[in-house]
Amino acid sequence: MRRGDFTLKSGRRSSWFIDSKQTITSPEVMVDVALLMLERIPADASAIGGLTMGADGLSFITAGVAATRGRMLRAFSVRKEVKDHGAGGRIAGSLGEDDRVVITEDTVTRGTSLLEAARVVREFGAEVVALVALVDRGGTAAAMAEKEGLRFDAIYRATDLGFEYEGA
Repeated sequence: MRRGDFTLKSGRRSSWFIDSKQTITSPEVMVDVALLMLERIPADASAIGGLTMGADGLSFITAGVAATRGRMLRAFSVRKEVKDHGAGGRIAGSLGEDDRVVITEDTVTRGTSLLEAARVVREFGAEVVALVALVDRGGTAAAMAEKEGLRFDAIYRATDLGFEYEGA
């Protein structure tokens, strides 16, 4: 968590920034973060993933830790654009059409990346059962998800970290 003058992915300015990738890739907290994620994932979910890069670390550590506890979750990434070589498509990794999927993201402000990944997964043929973020800094993702008939949850919210929401 840092204070200063930052430009967010949306282009908006912010006085605070959380580098979730620093958190989820730190060996001293990886397992803890994965366990917190697993608490929020429905028991019948069979896969976890989302838009690359924001979802990759969280998805992969969660699936790896789940496997050490006997819970098999497929992990995958949604590419930002269609790959025109190899197998093609936007899905990379392990995802089947019969999977029940949790879409994840390290930090969300508005929730648009979560919803884009959910649309791609639905087009692929899998069922999206939940959207889960490590940090919700914006406060708008839950309402956006609800409009799409999806459930949203976050491990931490901006208010938990002492900040106001920066959605819109």
